Amino acid sequence: MVNDTRPTATEAWSMLLEGNVRWQRDERQEPRRSAEERAAVLAEQKPAAMILSCSDSRVPAELVFDLGLGDLFVVRTAGQVVDDAVLGTLAFGAGALGIPLLVVLGHSQCGAVKAAVEVAGGAPLPAPATLGALVQDIVPVCAGAAAGDEGIASAVDANVRRVVAQLTAAPSLSGAVCNNRLKIVGARYDLPTGAVLEV
Repeated sequence: MVNDTRPTATEAWSMLLEGNVRWQRDERQEPRRSAEERAAVLAEQKPAAMILSCSDSRVPAELVFDLGLGDLFVVRTAGQVVDDAVLGTLAFGAGALGIPLLVVLGHSQCGAVKAAVEVAGGAPLPAPATLGALVQDIVPVCAGAAAGDEGIASAVDANVRRVVAQLTAAPSLSGAVCNNRLKIVGARYDLPTGAVLEV
């Protein structure tokens, strides 16, 4: 929502959930996607929320929340794994852009989490080494997770909570969190239904 009035974190989260209900019901408004809207955001950006989500092609944030150009500041990595580039990007969003809400968005049937559950159960790390390192980052929250859909679902939620805790404690974000300038919310996107549920 590119305008002069920035929503609060609570208002932004409500806006996202309302858009998600439209997405689930196939009542999309598909806002701010015209050439006119593209021109309107040239001068600056004032996104209502940041989304740290998985790279999975089935979880595009603007569609899932039925929002458009300038509404969201999106960072995507497999399994929402955080590195310095992600932290720097989110710190820019919170600091320079003043974004009040950060949503860590996991999703059902996450391949990165499934691989981490398998590794926690004794399987070797996947190759190449860079992929193995990414999966290794998730493994600690997967210890004891049952194989199958239920175990993966539980591990997806545990991973979201882990990332929320990691970001809340990160020096580049913790000041904004402590001063109530940034709220961090964990959520899961359900692929079959399209629903976003807070974790």
